[in-house]
Amino acid sequence: MVDVHNRRRMYVRLNLAEGVGAVKIRRLIEHFGNIEEIFKSNANQLQQIDGIGPKLAHAITSISDDDVEKELALAEKHAARILCIEDSDYPVALKRIYDPPPVLYVRGRLDQADAVALAVVGARRCTHYGLEQSGRFAGLLARAGFTVVSGGARGIDAAAHRGAISAGGRTIAVMGCGLAKTYPPENKNLFDEIVSQDKSAIISELPMSVEVKGQNFPKRNRIIAGLALGVLVVEASRRSGSLITARLALEQGKEVFAIPGKVDSPFSSGTNALIARGSAALVSSLEDILENLDHLGEVITEQGPIIESPVRNIALNEKEAALMEHLSSDELSLDELIRRSGLTAGEVSAMMTMLAIKGMITRQPDGTFTANRGV
Repeated sequence: MVDVHNRRRMYVRLNLAEGVGAVKIRRLIEHFGNIEEIFKSNANQLQQIDGIGPKLAHAITSISDDDVEKELALAEKHAARILCIEDSDYPVALKRIYDPPPVLYVRGRLDQADAVALAVVGARRCTHYGLEQSGRFAGLLARAGFTVVSGGARGIDAAAHRGAISAGGRTIAVMGCGLAKTYPPENKNLFDEIVSQDKSAIISELPMSVEVKGQNFPKRNRIIAGLALGVLVVEASRRSGSLITARLALEQGKEVFAIPGKVDSPFSSGTNALIARGSAALVSSLEDILENLDHLGEVITEQGPIIESPVRNIALNEKEAALMEHLSSDELSLDELIRRSGLTAGEVSAMMTMLAIKGMITRQPDGTFTANRGV
């Protein structure tokens, strides 16, 4: 049996093969049964797989042990941890998409709480209003307990990451280049802040030295959508790449939200169109997002947990923990929870939604709440 270290090296080796993406790697593993058997095969055997021609077969067989060693050394130099899809701490939410990345490079730290995440995306070229709303909503989401996921780009993305950090929350930046590169260069200080003290994370599926290329970003966007329960588009033109993220989120069965903008602003034409088509829910407050995510506790339970260890490990703030204590032995209505907790109706309603999203409670048909088993 191949140990974890050597299996991860095999994934890195396959990931280094130019032109061999996530779907082809999945087909190779499905055909041969496991990754070890792939490297026992010759070029002719590899070409029996749909989509693997002579060029890709050569790309796979030509990656040497030295190439792998250089990649591992470069990852270590940049303090990047490497996860493969078979690792237990690989994000479960990503495993559920059609084409999960076989390898993830991680600077900083991923956390179990990242399973409750929302993506905040938008255009690089944006207005002051867009920057303001991106930072504001990212902060609101972070304080509510969401990890904020975005793409690390200038404009709306950078504002979202900063908003989450300023609120004391977690954020994940998904890059469209290898982690040995810094793009955009003006965000270097932001990236350093994200990974400082392992508070948040920067990730990429691309080998460490891969340069910025336009074709990398649509692939990057599927990871942003895949990590999140939903996607909030803050400001986008009709040609913005953030609309690709929204489309991918819809294809993955995720919720999409959009902040409306001026009807005559080209910077809001894409977001306004999402709302007009019914592809995105109009958002003017955090409550608009929470209400649309209220059903996710049941969906997550049906599909299997996105947090694989005991549910009690999910981070709860002090008020959420107090509400869970009230529900530890009783089935309670919203009014009774308000009375017992001394909190406002708005606070209790928002927190009960978050607890449902985290899979901690279930809303019964009669409107009462119960703590889920094992909590």
